[in-house]
Amino acid sequence: MDPIQNRTFDELTVGETASLARTLSYKDIELFAIMSGDINPAHVDETFAKSDMFHKVVAHGMWGGALISTILGTQLPGPGTVYVSQSLNFKGPVGLGDTITVTVRVTEKKPEKHRVVLDCQAMNEHGQVVITGVAEVIAPTEKISRPRVILPEVAWHEKGRWHRRLVGMTQGLAPIRTAVVHPVDTVSLLGAIEAAREKLIVPLLVGPEAKIRAAAAAAQIDLSPYELISTEHSDAAAALSVAMARAGKVEALMKGALHTDELMHAVVDGDQGLRSARRMSHVFVIDAPGYPRPLFITDAAINVNPTLEDKRDIVQNAIDLAHALGIATPKVAILSAVETVTTKLKSTLDAAALCKMAERGQIYGGIIDGPLAFDNAVSEEAAKTKGIVSPVAGQADIFVVPDLEAGNMLAKQLEYLADAEIAGIVLGARVPIILTSRADNTLARQGSCALALMLTRHPAPGKP
Repeated sequence: MDPIQNRTFDELTVGETASLARTLSYKDIELFAIMSGDINPAHVDETFAKSDMFHKVVAHGMWGGALISTILGTQLPGPGTVYVSQSLNFKGPVGLGDTITVTVRVTEKKPEKHRVVLDCQAMNEHGQVVITGVAEVIAPTEKISRPRVILPEVAWHEKGRWHRRLVGMTQGLAPIRTAVVHPVDTVSLLGAIEAAREKLIVPLLVGPEAKIRAAAAAAQIDLSPYELISTEHSDAAAALSVAMARAGKVEALMKGALHTDELMHAVVDGDQGLRSARRMSHVFVIDAPGYPRPLFITDAAINVNPTLEDKRDIVQNAIDLAHALGIATPKVAILSAVETVTTKLKSTLDAAALCKMAERGQIYGGIIDGPLAFDNAVSEEAAKTKGIVSPVAGQADIFVVPDLEAGNMLAKQLEYLADAEIAGIVLGARVPIILTSRADNTLARQGSCALALMLTRHPAPGKP
């Protein structure tokens, strides 16, 4: 690779030129915003980016000037150059995808202070001049030659982007009437109210009235727009909420400040609960910034050590959810520690059986493969290295874990080590159950409510 070399003041000649060409991408704009803190919607909003005003703003200030600075600092005069002044005139717009050629030309040398004046020009791929200007620099007096630095590839992620998109997908849908069970702390109460403000749910606050009102006062929440149904304690709140769901008075349940076991005890009651023909299971819908699509992990909260029959329903529940979210043919990875079937690991035997069940129509609506280790499920390169040929490897949407412990640890690792946003929902009951954690933030709670709304308003089709 050619080294970077400068042109000293004595070497420069009037009329000497240098050029470089670059193509404007949206990543260029985002990176500038990250470095500068400039979050002007005219610069970073993708919708505004399609407008004429956007084109004028982008190239004129942040990008065109940066390209001129680049050529002065790396080519003419090059390393050791000190900027003194610059004036630019903007003649035309630059749009996303435009290729700009920047040229600087030496017009004057000032020996007393080793200053150099250069004309600057930027031209688009159509030959139209979009920027003109003049720059004055102090040129280096000593020769500098150094290896050209290979810049690292910059990657950045917007946390929670898919979950915000999920909430946006619910626009135009009627919010679901939801029993919020025992929302007696500010976190759970605020989560429900925020979801109501986003028109995801119509909350019925079920629990001890004095405690709910105390939580509302602490969070400065006006409860007058919402229905409050008082109960003596959390057990009564869970039982009453389940009864309302059985009677069709609510379309979903949302966990408040009570333990999951306490709520699910009322839900799974044989006589008064919400059981259906399908085994209930939980799905974490995870927005991991480093993964190109939403990631479904199941089951990590309900079934501790599921049987093969349980796993059949767990898989089908997750496929149905994916369908409701617009994923027509989700790819399902049955996870284990290894990729081969062995009697030493029951999870590999279950994986093989589930794949055969899918072949025979006992599981439908998705593409299923396993056993797959997690690396093979998320990375095509890892699968290729191990010689795995699979329509799911490296492209999985749904990750079926061997048991609750494995799933819960995997989900929490993604949340705390990979900066993922997590939403969660229980499926297989008569109504969706929004199962949030006490540690969940507002976006996680809204995402969970959006899942329930999408599932209720766009239920998955039945078996073909």
